[in-house]
Amino acid sequence: MPVKHTHIGGQAVLEGIMMRGKLNWAIAVREPDGSIYTEQHDLVSANRNHKWLKWPIIRGMWGFYETMVLAIKAFGISAEHAGETEEEKLSQGEITLTMFLGLGLAIALFIVLPAVVTNLVVGNSVEQPFMWNVVDGVLRLVAFFTYIWAVSRIKDIRRVFAYHGAEHKTIHAYEAGLPLETEAIQKFGTLHVRCGTSFLLMVMVIAILVFSLVPGKAILAAWGVSAKIWVLLFNIGVRILLLPLIAGLAYEVSVKWAGSNPDSRLVKILLWPGMQLQRMTTSPPDDSMVEIAVAAMQLVIEREEAAVGGETPEAVPAID
Repeated sequence: MPVKHTHIGGQAVLEGIMMRGKLNWAIAVREPDGSIYTEQHDLVSANRNHKWLKWPIIRGMWGFYETMVLAIKAFGISAEHAGETEEEKLSQGEITLTMFLGLGLAIALFIVLPAVVTNLVVGNSVEQPFMWNVVDGVLRLVAFFTYIWAVSRIKDIRRVFAYHGAEHKTIHAYEAGLPLETEAIQKFGTLHVRCGTSFLLMVMVIAILVFSLVPGKAILAAWGVSAKIWVLLFNIGVRILLLPLIAGLAYEVSVKWAGSNPDSRLVKILLWPGMQLQRMTTSPPDDSMVEIAVAAMQLVIEREEAAVGGETPEAVPAID
């Protein structure tokens, strides 16, 4: 079956799915009464013709930022429409606060905690920089796997993961040129090469390589810094500051390159761990979830088909 690899990506939210194309993003949410609420908006990047948005790495950094912004908006919409009572519905402010708290928790869990534990196990990074970075990276991966395993045990999160599976299946069907009908969509698997889970794992791996190249010992010596606490704070600060760069590099590997060459043997080898990790973050969806994915996907497809013949920005693959 011929496959047309697309730039369309998406994200599972509360009782719904958000799909993102090159011109707009759309969300579909199952409301308590069983009806489907849909909403779509223009992409900010679609109206910007800055050449730097197409530069390698830079486009990944911008894409990661835009994805985070859309995630806040999409979760806000889903929280507003998925709750059965007013008490269950969250305001946009509450959603934004929750997302920022989640980001803070992620920094504490995946950056600060591994660095502190590595300092206790290995000692000062100035004395053993290579070993320090390796242990820190391994601990970060362990924390990531543990977190994914833990949240996958939560009932409500498992339902979100099923919507995640519906999103992947729908994109597979679209790429295969099949009609977006439930029966055809359900025949596909829930794993996808451009999945955000694989992207995050690639971020973790590339981070180990990038942090190992940072000349921390030379920088600290030039600054005259030797106190253990300041060395630790330096390492934590560097890891936070370099996150955008690492995200940009990971985007080029796991989204741009791998997304364009999913049948390459090298791609399959490099992304195999991330693909297996998706077995924890995706679940087989029921037909009603697939219906939601199709509703969101149709709004993106219709917008892009309507723009055929006109000027449209270069399609940048979205993190799926």
